[in-house]
Amino acid sequence: MALQTIEFELNSTGTPRRVAAPVHHGVVGSGDLEVLVSPIGKSGKLQVRIVTPVKGFEDLWRRVLTHFANETGLTDALVEINDNNASPAVVALRLRQALAEASA
Repeated sequence: MALQTIEFELNSTGTPRRVAAPVHHGVVGSGDLEVLVSPIGKSGKLQVRIVTPVKGFEDLWRRVLTHFANETGLTDALVEINDNNASPAVVALRLRQALAEASA
């Protein structure tokens, strides 16, 4: 199984929100994924790196992450996702869980 890496940067439009320390949520299993969120400098951007076995869904990944960034205002962070065929709903859930853990 060849893996594909997708990388892009986003500008959040919500109220700026930052993480103070790295957090990890989820596991790489069938239909699931893990999310790692780490603080990075003061770039004002959200950097995203996705490793997935599924090809051809770059636009969908960008839409899900853009919605998350705009809704939460997360900025100055690196979001790393190791995917194993998760649906967009599971992706959105794991992102929110990771951010909630970072805020706890």
